[in-house]
Amino acid sequence: MTEYWADQIRVLEWLEPVRERPWMYIWSTDTRWLHHMIWEIVDNGVDEALAGFCNEISVVFSENGWVTVYDNGRWIPTDIHSKTKKSTVETVFTVLHAWWKFNKDVYKISGWLHGVWASVVNALSEKLIVQIHRKWKIHQQEYERWKPLYDLKIVWDTDYTGTVVSFKADDTVFDTTKYSWSTIHTRLIQNAYLTPWVTFTLIQVADTDNPILDTNLESQARIIKWKRFLFTNWILTYLKNLIWTKKTISDYFRIEKEWKNVYADIAFAYVWEGNDNIISFVNNIHTPDGWTHLNWFKAGLLKALNEYAKENKLLDKKIWDLQLGDVTSGLYSIISIKVPEPQFEWQTKWKLWNWYIRKEIEKLVYDYVKEVLEKDEELSKVIIERVKINAKARMAAKLARETVMRKNAMSMGVLPWKLTDCSARKRKWTEVFIVEWDSAGGSAKQARDSKLQAIFPLRGKILNTEKSALDRILQNNEVKSLIIWLGAWLKETYDEEKLRYDKIIIMTDADVDGAHIRTLLLTFFFRYMKPLIENWHMFVAVSPLYKFTQGKKVKYIYPPEYDMDEALKKYGFDPTKTSIQRYKGLWEMNPEQLWDTTMDPSTRKLMQINIQDAQKADEIFTTLMGTEIGPRRNFILTHAKNIRNLDI
Repeated sequence: MTEYWADQIRVLEWLEPVRERPWMYIWSTDTRWLHHMIWEIVDNGVDEALAGFCNEISVVFSENGWVTVYDNGRWIPTDIHSKTKKSTVETVFTVLHAWWKFNKDVYKISGWLHGVWASVVNALSEKLIVQIHRKWKIHQQEYERWKPLYDLKIVWDTDYTGTVVSFKADDTVFDTTKYSWSTIHTRLIQNAYLTPWVTFTLIQVADTDNPILDTNLESQARIIKWKRFLFTNWILTYLKNLIWTKKTISDYFRIEKEWKNVYADIAFAYVWEGNDNIISFVNNIHTPDGWTHLNWFKAGLLKALNEYAKENKLLDKKIWDLQLGDVTSGLYSIISIKVPEPQFEWQTKWKLWNWYIRKEIEKLVYDYVKEVLEKDEELSKVIIERVKINAKARMAAKLARETVMRKNAMSMGVLPWKLTDCSARKRKWTEVFIVEWDSAGGSAKQARDSKLQAIFPLRGKILNTEKSALDRILQNNEVKSLIIWLGAWLKETYDEEKLRYDKIIIMTDADVDGAHIRTLLLTFFFRYMKPLIENWHMFVAVSPLYKFTQGKKVKYIYPPEYDMDEALKKYGFDPTKTSIQRYKGLWEMNPEQLWDTTMDPSTRKLMQINIQDAQKADEIFTTLMGTEIGPRRNFILTHAKNIRNLDI
């Protein structure tokens, strides 16, 4: 055994462990966690607003990675901390678990451990500057890769009150340091909905080499975009915007109650379409996986509807019992819970674990819904009829599924005839390409890595699932085959463990038909297999627009570089000596070219499909693929001027 000595034991001090092993504090270093840096600082201001001490929160970010968060709440104390013997500001930004939110006398309601993340944000930043504006003076401290460059000091006079944190994420830690306007916009507008009478401002500015510290936002240099949000009737406004053009079966319902320092505010409505969208929050923090508050909201709703329907003999003999999917299909809801000590699954805060509120939430919803049903007989009949439609669709879908699985060779371990499967037995690293049968079907089979890549050729366009009931969807051969070979099934019965491939890649032509097929496929996956997108399995292959050849020099040009002349100039090709091939379809490529440009993991370009804004995604699919013609026409007229490189 090789011996080791005391001086070989490395002691990591202060925030060094965060930089040494960032994944111990954040799940990943991808763009999601880059943006999480902003959320953690913003949420500090939100907690100040919830406590009644802040009414303005702003985010300014530059194209080259500087982000500044302003809030006019109570400032961080600037005096010396008795334990660390450093300023309280430095303690907060350099010591894990140093934050006054652990003190219940300071915050009754908060997102809990944002202060832990103030220091983590500092640790994962190339540079960070914090300014405390108090008593007409600016107290400032600057850090470089978490280490203070100087003690907290007064640098200028001010008439602003609050905290300014400006940071630049470390590009040696994160995969990218490019921020997304739409991602930040989505988060801030959610915060604005949930925090009435608080103004949120988002500004994007051009590149800057210096931190953005000016508290006069209107004077920011070279502003690219600017957006400001302020809501008063917050939860109903949010729900109405979420439902948008969909037809509701009744007025909006709202439940509001406070008990034992817990506050619940819930708004919901049923729409005639079969899709649902339930968004939950705890202390204004979005909890995409819900859990305690979401599950027991559903439980109370199910219990009330089931009980009322049985008492009044409104269920058919074939239905017997309503199930959870019956009462949530077509349901749009905003659930906001505020608790003094939220117990989240992890620092991601995607799930709430506070078990003690479960019965209160269930009873609150049950009592409200039961009273509504008993007071209005006509309304109750409409609601029960709506959920009975869901129940009948569920039963028809179940029968269709059993028929599919019974009749299909899949049940005997044989995949659909059209799938050319890969040889790997485990899911990790495997991928399946969905291709157009009459385009790249043959070439893709020849080009693929047969160990890890499967090919599924579609014959024509699949059904528009936005307009179809589930039982009809399951009768469509193309959709039925998709469901079978993916293996995870649909909606409430989706099972991640049964998913057969790690990546699902849509590979269609770059023409109008190819775009339409992509849209039909994404509509199906968004409405019926949303976890595929949420769990980062869904991709679109980006095929090249041009091939430039000048002597031995070869270059493939991909979107968004649509302008051929600009691309020639950018990559140093002489237009008079360059052979240019314009690709309109994957069928124009031989297997070797298809592999090099679109299928080889080392050289290809993939566009990952994710849901940064569930509300916006829902609106777009409803607009483009739904039954209403007016919104679709308006969308086309509005966006027609932005179309480039359209092949017809």
